[in-house]
Amino acid sequence: MSVLRQGRPKWQDRLKSVEQRASSFQSSPLSCPYKPRLSQPWQPSSVWRLFPRQNAAIAFTQHMKQDVHLFSLEKEGSDAGQRIFLVTSYSELWHYYSTHRQSLMHCYEVILEGAVCKLYFDLEFDKAFNTHLDGKMMVSKLIQYVCEKLEEVYGLRCSAKDVLNLDSSTSEKFSRHLIFMLPSVAFKDNSHVGRFIHGILHPALKSLQKCKPEAASTEVCPRENGDDVDGSQAKRIKYEEKDLDFLIVKGKNGQEQLFVDLGVYTKNRNFRLYKSSKLGKNAAFSVAEDNQFIPKPSKHTTKEECIFLASLITNISFTGQRILTSEMPQKSTAGSQCSTLPIESHRSDLLGEQKPSPFKEVDEFVLTLVCKDGIQGSIRRWNYFASEQLLVYDIEKFRWCHNVNRFHKSNNIIIVVDLKEEVWYQKCHDPECRTQNYRSSSFPLPQEVCMSHLLMEDEEDQAYLTDELGNIELSQSSVPRTDSPGSSLAPQAEDWGEWSDDPAYLEALQEVERATEEVPDELLLQAVTECE
Repeated sequence: MSVLRQGRPKWQDRLKSVEQRASSFQSSPLSCPYKPRLSQPWQPSSVWRLFPRQNAAIAFTQHMKQDVHLFSLEKEGSDAGQRIFLVTSYSELWHYYSTHRQSLMHCYEVILEGAVCKLYFDLEFDKAFNTHLDGKMMVSKLIQYVCEKLEEVYGLRCSAKDVLNLDSSTSEKFSRHLIFMLPSVAFKDNSHVGRFIHGILHPALKSLQKCKPEAASTEVCPRENGDDVDGSQAKRIKYEEKDLDFLIVKGKNGQEQLFVDLGVYTKNRNFRLYKSSKLGKNAAFSVAEDNQFIPKPSKHTTKEECIFLASLITNISFTGQRILTSEMPQKSTAGSQCSTLPIESHRSDLLGEQKPSPFKEVDEFVLTLVCKDGIQGSIRRWNYFASEQLLVYDIEKFRWCHNVNRFHKSNNIIIVVDLKEEVWYQKCHDPECRTQNYRSSSFPLPQEVCMSHLLMEDEEDQAYLTDELGNIELSQSSVPRTDSPGSSLAPQAEDWGEWSDDPAYLEALQEVERATEEVPDELLLQAVTECE
């Protein structure tokens, strides 16, 4: 018993030391997955989710209440074309994008299907096969030509000062991105952008097809003409085809092609970001020397961040924008395409006559709101503002307004669905209601329309994780296991992780082992019994 009393103070001191170390480790964990945090009060709550598949990332993005957006990443060491999809906020991405350049240097914006977007161009040619061309001059002439067509077709006035000009040229290739910063104006989606560009570049396309020259003046589709356009009765506009041969370049195979890439207007298109390069390349997009667009930094954003935000194609807020559309080119009586300019369509587009929005369940719900009490209202058109997760429906044949508590005589209403907040509210085309900037109270969406309850924020379902150094790796739960006999019952190394041990942890473990070696087992058991 005297031996126990002599060893007891020493054991209690060691036990107290271990408890202190344990408390220290609990307050400062040895390792943990990256949990983004931004301390600025004006910035949104942090979300940083990585997905191996684009459709899963899109579903998650579309049903998050936070202000999040979708990007894709090319990871060093991965196969060409393999991408990881990141869901986060603009502020969050810029914070780490400007810090972890190694892991985030190959980053793309995903231009979601149906999302309202800016007018944008992807321009490139190989210098070795086009030594006679002046890329800067071609860009300047193209901007001037597009500005002329925007005024001719939509009545918009703009210049090179409204165009963000980004450059990622190398000694081998001339490469530019042009993003038109049209104030309070945007296109319905990138398919309409593509049709507009196809229309205005028809002379160059015709030249590539080596067709016989047509008449100097050509009929084109009518411009905007009130709320409805009747193509059979509207006046025809005459215009003189300009020489667009400056847009024709030679590819690597020697075949002639357009300076403008017409393949970047597909749904869910990945468009490379400012300051990003392609995988295996070092040419990142920077502001071109001949850029004339000057961003206006706000209180909480730097000039660099302003350029980054301006370069995002779908970064557009719902603040009364004029939404531009472009119809399919018309066919001539002989069956060939006529040379037509696109128009801003205000034609009635019923849901049955056009493709539904990316949220079919929401479309159906909105129809239930306007088809009741014997009135068969319909969806005239919809616009999707991806940056704010808003679906804006123009309604026709149903004019009930909550502001005046009755039906308007002639003016239609607008129904806005906020997918983040999972509510809907009504706005109005009536002049008085618009002057008051009226919007009704918010009404909850039915649960079957809200999918957020199916998407739980569980870290374990992520295939990829980002550590605090910005490295993107497969999560431990995603590491494949080898199916060997008996392995299903025995724990595998992957289950426990492959992290290196913390030196402080090893030191504490060694101290505990040394302490237990110095005290006989019988004495430890006796001490435990006495403590109990």
